[in-house]
Amino acid sequence: MEKEDKSKNKNKGLFPGKGGRPNYQLYFILALVGMVVLVTLVNGTSSTIEIAPMKFQEMMLSNDVAQVVVIKNKDQVEVTLKEEAINNEKYKRELEERGPFSRNNGPHYTFQILSVETFVQEFKEIENRIPQEDRIGYKIDSRSDVTSYLLNWGFLFLILFGFWFLMRRMTGSGGPGGQIFNIGKSKAALFDSENQIKTSFKDIAGIEEAKEEVKEIVEFLKEPSKFTKLGGKIPKGALLVGAPGTGKTLLAKAVAGEAGVPFFSLSGSDFVEMFVGVGAARVRDLFKQAKEKAPAIIFIDEIDAIGRTRGRGQMPGANDERENTLNSLLVEMDGFSTDSGVIILGATNRPDVLDSALLRPGRFDRQITIDKPDIAGRGAIFRVHMKNLTLSKEVDPRKLAAQTPGFAGAEIANVCNEAALIAARKNKNEIEMIDFQDAIDRVIGGLEKKTKIISPEEKKIVAYHESGHAIAGWYLEHADPLVKISIVPRGIAALGYAQYLPKEQFLHTTEQLFDELCMALGGRAAEEIIFGTISTGALSDLERITKVAYGMVTIYGMNKKIGNISFYDSKQSDYSFIKPYSEATAQTIDEEVRNIVDKAYKRTKSLLLSKKKELKIIAKRLLEKEVIFQADLVELIGKRPFEKPSTYDEYVNSELKKEEEEKAKKEAEDKNDTEQKSSSKEEIASTNSNKESDHKPENSEVLKKESENGEEKPEETNKKDSESPNIDSPKEEKDEDDEIKQQPPVEGKSLFD
Repeated sequence: MEKEDKSKNKNKGLFPGKGGRPNYQLYFILALVGMVVLVTLVNGTSSTIEIAPMKFQEMMLSNDVAQVVVIKNKDQVEVTLKEEAINNEKYKRELEERGPFSRNNGPHYTFQILSVETFVQEFKEIENRIPQEDRIGYKIDSRSDVTSYLLNWGFLFLILFGFWFLMRRMTGSGGPGGQIFNIGKSKAALFDSENQIKTSFKDIAGIEEAKEEVKEIVEFLKEPSKFTKLGGKIPKGALLVGAPGTGKTLLAKAVAGEAGVPFFSLSGSDFVEMFVGVGAARVRDLFKQAKEKAPAIIFIDEIDAIGRTRGRGQMPGANDERENTLNSLLVEMDGFSTDSGVIILGATNRPDVLDSALLRPGRFDRQITIDKPDIAGRGAIFRVHMKNLTLSKEVDPRKLAAQTPGFAGAEIANVCNEAALIAARKNKNEIEMIDFQDAIDRVIGGLEKKTKIISPEEKKIVAYHESGHAIAGWYLEHADPLVKISIVPRGIAALGYAQYLPKEQFLHTTEQLFDELCMALGGRAAEEIIFGTISTGALSDLERITKVAYGMVTIYGMNKKIGNISFYDSKQSDYSFIKPYSEATAQTIDEEVRNIVDKAYKRTKSLLLSKKKELKIIAKRLLEKEVIFQADLVELIGKRPFEKPSTYDEYVNSELKKEEEEKAKKEAEDKNDTEQKSSSKEEIASTNSNKESDHKPENSEVLKKESENGEEKPEETNKKDSESPNIDSPKEEKDEDDEIKQQPPVEGKSLFD
């Protein structure tokens, strides 16, 4: 069916089916081409035979010529033969070789002349040699064939045709959005029942809270009475905010697939045009189309392209087309004549630059924040992308989720795809865990370059540099646990790297940040200790150290001298040159940052000097194997002194605990169901036995004797005795409620039913 639909779409614009609008442009072009071919064919096949002037003289002297016409505007002579000469074998064969469209009545031959005057003089000389009665004379004429006509009038015709075609394009006959007169038309792509997206909410994982918010909007469109009966109104708009790759556009695609209403999708840049007023016109046209198909949803991706704060960076007296577009959008979303039935979805990763009027309730009632997924969310995303992959049994999504901290959904999808490509490159039948680990390294560090030539001295420096990071992180309490170390070059400039497994946490203490500084300085300190000099390999480490140190002093208030002050402004531009402190404070900040870094470097250097033996052991193994893992470090230098459960261990243990609790709960429920079923069977059996005993009067006498002897009574007998009025009971003065509670159960039912 899909192939048939594709073929239909391909042929839609060329040959319309029954009932379709005929394509007059196509018919006109085909007719024009056919006419040109026909004229060319006729002209080519009906052309006369070119001869030399001497042959014409022979024809004249043989009395074979019937007519001579001089074409003065072409300096050409046309010769027509007599009928008896046409049948002559001398001319018959060459005349028959002409095409089927050739004319037998002439002219048959042509030849070129220098000038009419010269020909007339030569023709008179020929006639003087012919008898008077055989002389035919000549005619002078002017001719214009199709070629000359096209040369004379073709250029004008081409200009007229081009102008006509341009006017048709401008008036909208050539398709929407590409015409001059239609430049104000919306470029939104419409998805409805005929052109539906197949993405659904099942294809989205890791952003459950955001998914629930958007699901509610879809549910409102499908079943509005559920909300309107309580007085609720449908939200006019929802803004999806999140970092790149977190799934904003994917969530909108799921809405398009699930909503069941017309869905208009476009980018914020589609409103931007060099012509004045075009953006505002496109906004008005977009909402006009949406209102005609209401209820409908409009999705504007990268809305910050038109929604930036007004007045920022504008020259005095200048006209900002983007502001006009934004004003039009604000009026359409919630203006004086706003109609209901149109929901706006927006997506951006720059909410800080958006205009406050755009963010207010009534326009975007909801701001749905989509964060990067946590470890559980990453595991769910891995499972979604692994559905169509051929996996080995050892592949564990939970372990992969723990090894990819900070990854967004798009990066996880890239990891799964890279793992499949790596496995295919190795001609494997299924994707193994090692393929996923290689894919993670590929995404984090870049392409592995095993063929890159590095001198032994540089390789040794890189090995000790990475070993310094490993030792510093191994013996610092708050450092992240090491996963692997590699000295295989990757990416553009990375000659080696150490991969850690950071903990899933949102708050960091001063001690944790200081240990992070020390661990980053481990490579530079190791170079100085072993080689007595330093290299440029610590560039990325120094960038990170400087950023963290300045953050501790100027942002997080972790410096005693500066105090609990933060100079961070979330609304300030990154390129602002205005500092909210004096020059003296700036000098103090620089001094405190330098003191923090110097203190961290001394501590790291002291640690590596005390562990110099372990440093050399790890560097030696790294030079041999190029890649070592955490298990290798445990084998070489022993376990880490600060043994704490990793994020993966905590996650897996919690998952296993949940599975065990669910399993135990299910077993308990099954056990209770079994006990209830058995007890109900016993009650039914006892009821049936009581019915049989009612027909045997001797049973009552036996029971009475047993009661007199003080023997233990059965349960049913005690109930009957308590109901009998002949037996004295100390609880005769009971209220009606107690009597109701002590009523016997209905026959055939248990007390638990």
